[in-house]
Amino acid sequence: MSTLNTAPGAEASAAATHLTHVAFMPIRWGDMDAMGHVNNAVYFRYMEQARIEWLSAIGCGPDLEGEGPVIINAHCTFLRQLTYPGDIEIRSFVGLPGRSSFETRHEIRRVESPDVLAAEGGAKVVWVNYAQQKSMPLSDELRERLRVPSSGALALLARGQK
Repeated sequence: MSTLNTAPGAEASAAATHLTHVAFMPIRWGDMDAMGHVNNAVYFRYMEQARIEWLSAIGCGPDLEGEGPVIINAHCTFLRQLTYPGDIEIRSFVGLPGRSSFETRHEIRRVESPDVLAAEGGAKVVWVNYAQQKSMPLSDELRERLRVPSSGALALLARGQK
């Protein structure tokens, strides 16, 4: 956890999360902006992709005919510039679930520098019934699935990293 994040409760929030997924992505040429680095908005796409990969991997991806996740807020702290070419690793963490929501947290690193945090961010996810456009309580089955780390997270934990 970076000491640059001074949001109230940030350290308590990080302590209450556990690693649940690890995703890998290439940095694309089109991700960069006129400043010669990855555009700030693209970091949110990286986190979104990791979040959707994770939810799909645990059988909780969006079902537009039924229920699924909706993001109600998102944040990102930019710590190091990313540039093309390269590959990134996104470590995803999930917090304790509430009635109808849960917090996610993500850490973005270059694959060749896994100990250097480039960005950290997260989002609050609310589970909704899409047809009714209303939040719904998290089922016991969903709560259980949120606790299970993906195979990529298990591999990282086995190497002693978190």
